Amino acid sequence: MTITGKTRVFYTIADPISQVRTPEVFNEVLPLCGIDAVMVPLQVAASDLSDVVRALFRSPTTAGIVLSIPHKPGAAALVDHCSKAAATANAVNAIRKNAAGELEGDLFDGLGFVKSLERYAMTYRGKRILLIGAGGAASAIATALASAGPSVLAMFDPDTTRADQLAHSIEAQYGVQTMVPPSNDPAGFDLVINASPLGLKSDDPLPVPPERLDRSAQVCDILMKNQPTPLLRAAMARGNAVQPGFDMLILQTPFFFDFFGFPEAGNMLRRDDSVVRTLLFPDEVLEMMKPAA
Repeated sequence: MTITGKTRVFYTIADPISQVRTPEVFNEVLPLCGIDAVMVPLQVAASDLSDVVRALFRSPTTAGIVLSIPHKPGAAALVDHCSKAAATANAVNAIRKNAAGELEGDLFDGLGFVKSLERYAMTYRGKRILLIGAGGAASAIATALASAGPSVLAMFDPDTTRADQLAHSIEAQYGVQTMVPPSNDPAGFDLVINASPLGLKSDDPLPVPPERLDRSAQVCDILMKNQPTPLLRAAMARGNAVQPGFDMLILQTPFFFDFFGFPEAGNMLRRDDSVVRTLLFPDEVLEMMKPAA
């Protein structure tokens, strides 16, 4: 990779930043498509997010910004325009500047997650779904799942106010049955999703008690670090079908590239994303996760 005075710059912003894998993906794909651009990671405190984003977009070489924990809700508040999915979830994970100088935000986590379920033939339409977490990524996933018509969409978060707000927003926009359960008990659910940070630290508790999982339940964990996570290992030991979070990032990346004005990179990944799967997936997980025929 050669960086010149003409190279455009993408940024990934998070706090902490160490678990973020998006720069690896962008910096692998951009040279393959002959695009003179790079992605740089930035650790930014929530209190500084607005100032940093606005300062970065004052430079014409800024190509776009991708956001991760905990900045997705904050980013929704600072953009001038955002998509229906982003407005419903009150979260943004991609920002661009339009020709009028306005900041536009969108949210692609949910699209990537749903496509990852389809890749592994994990059914979600008409199912009872338990989502752990109500932050930016969880909100995106809830929005995407709601548009597919689940039987019940339950959202558990220790911050019950945040979970209630998300449930009401989803129900109002999509008309699906939502609930905020009193606990993280996964019994009775067909699909259980960890979209919380639990599992990033070695001493974190499990997002749900695995002994309460139904034998037929499918279990997903969207974390980009420590895969397979303790939750997935516990579920696999019980014989449940599982899915790690890497594919959510891979399958939303084409939407990032389209949004930022580089459809050739998006189309390359749609045709064949094996180079990125090999980059992100540990050998154990790569062997474990075989896409459905």
